[in-house]
Amino acid sequence: MIRNNIIAIIAISFITVGGLWGIGNLVNPPQPSSLDRREGILLVAKDNLFNETNPTIYAKIDEPNKLTIMNKDLVRHDFIVEELNINTAILSPEQDFVTAIASEKAGEFEYYCSLHPATMRGSIVVR
Repeated sequence: MIRNNIIAIIAISFITVGGLWGIGNLVNPPQPSSLDRREGILLVAKDNLFNETNPTIYAKIDEPNKLTIMNKDLVRHDFIVEELNINTAILSPEQDFVTAIASEKAGEFEYYCSLHPATMRGSIVVR
């Protein structure tokens, strides 16, 4: 008898919490992340690659470009461009880092993940 009452209380609690959560999402829908905006450059670290192909990134001299690095992998990553003084430090899964690509000189600059340099590296071309 007591066991049935406990089960009923637990079931009612789950239903109540679920209902309140649903009503809360209707009244205050979740806001899109600021990273959903199509501003700047987005690099996603996943499966030990950036954007699946380690793309070449193009930027213009003296025009800062917003750069967001997101870690959507199960392991930690970083993003380093020594010549442009960019270093995200270690990003745990689901962390992101926002910076800018800015250079007063043209050139090709290597980016890489120091934890996975064999598979996670590419170039930034500044013209």
